[in-house]
Amino acid sequence: MFGVVSDLSRWAIPVVLLLVPLIAMIRGVNVFEKFVEGAEDGFATAIKTIPFLVAMLVAISIFRASGALDMVVGILSPVLNRVGFPAEVLPHAIMRPLSGGASLGIATDIIKTHGPDSFIGRLVSTMQGSSDTTFYVLTLYFGSVGISKYRYSIISGLSADFTTLVASVYVAHKLFGPA
Repeated sequence: MFGVVSDLSRWAIPVVLLLVPLIAMIRGVNVFEKFVEGAEDGFATAIKTIPFLVAMLVAISIFRASGALDMVVGILSPVLNRVGFPAEVLPHAIMRPLSGGASLGIATDIIKTHGPDSFIGRLVSTMQGSSDTTFYVLTLYFGSVGISKYRYSIISGLSADFTTLVASVYVAHKLFGPA
């Protein structure tokens, strides 16, 4: 059974990449022209997102460089340690909704310090894989298409982030348990 799944997954993308243009040509679609149109639209979208991306990266850099992140960690650490949440992963938990790159950098530092097979290394890996960059998504994608009224998007996104944070801590404790 595993061999069949492995073979299917190995050939899935090449088959799709062959079939889509082939079916389009059979239907009379000028594949190259449509590809170029799509590339132009994608390039225009990329150019529109640059200001939002730069603004978000500058804000994150200011947040980290100002010492605000360290201050928040210092304030919350004693309370979180009591409920089984290691203070070492708090910077990652704070940064994850803001930036995938920054949170990945923090996760990498944590794993280098504590090791990939440590409880903290496994916890931060679980957190990295189970949460999303809420503010990045809202700023970049909503901003690039001109959505200015987010309504409940921030609340929904942060609620999902908090839920995945709690679930990550719970799962990590159940599966890996602190040493």
